[in-house]
Amino acid sequence: MKNYVLNNGVQIPAIGLGTWHNTDEKTVIDTILNAVEVGYNHIDTAAVYGNEAFIGKALRQCGVDRDKLFITSKVWRTKRGYQSTLHAFEQSINDLQVDYLDLYLIHWPASHNNYDNWAEINAETWHAMEDLYKMGKIKAIGLSNFWKHHIDALMPIANIKPMVNQIEHHPGYTQSDVVDYCKQNNILVEAWSPLGRGMVLNDPTLKTIAQKYGVSVAQVCVQWCLREGILPLPKSTRKERLVDNLDVDGFELSDADMATINAMNLGSSSGSYPDNLNE
Repeated sequence: MKNYVLNNGVQIPAIGLGTWHNTDEKTVIDTILNAVEVGYNHIDTAAVYGNEAFIGKALRQCGVDRDKLFITSKVWRTKRGYQSTLHAFEQSINDLQVDYLDLYLIHWPASHNNYDNWAEINAETWHAMEDLYKMGKIKAIGLSNFWKHHIDALMPIANIKPMVNQIEHHPGYTQSDVVDYCKQNNILVEAWSPLGRGMVLNDPTLKTIAQKYGVSVAQVCVQWCLREGILPLPKSTRKERLVDNLDVDGFELSDADMATINAMNLGSSSGSYPDNLNE
């Protein structure tokens, strides 16, 4: 699998497996084992997903050395702050049965909608992650669902620049202002829900493009992300779809088809916006 290179030199596999909304123990373990078998080595989870312990069991069973896997988790918004972040991290690596994480993210920014001192809360959380990074417990640190003004507030106090920003990104909802900002600052954008939580799979425009290349709409979405320099995290529990989502090298979207997809307007599939969440 091809890799992206983060701004600290760490290599990250260019396609990852999303695991959100997968909380049944057998299903989680089977999914991870199948994913590793067909070629995934990048697993994305989060404490709030409620599946880290099951993923940990699967990692023990998969037969792949730890240094060949790229594991991401995230600190949930109720655990922000310096000490709380340190404790949340320890819980995650204990559940995952690993000694370190390859990537750790702030899952959602504190925002002005909920806190007068939102920037300070994000800063304290970030400093905890920086210290974990300096101790070698995390290979890379980053953000999730941060918009430009959240990053702007963080950058002046950051001793270590964020390496990743994971956001909702799929055809019809590109958040181009965030993407452009991150690219200008050498922050890799990861796409959660690159298939729009399934919303885009029956879109007639995407179905027409997929038929043109003899591929699935999901494969179109994954390659579209890669062509945009974005790392997709498609999610599936079905082995055949795990294979399809990884198999995107056999065709290349034309510039015209890329432009068509970029012009789509479907809106958010989640309806979750960082400044509108009530905590």
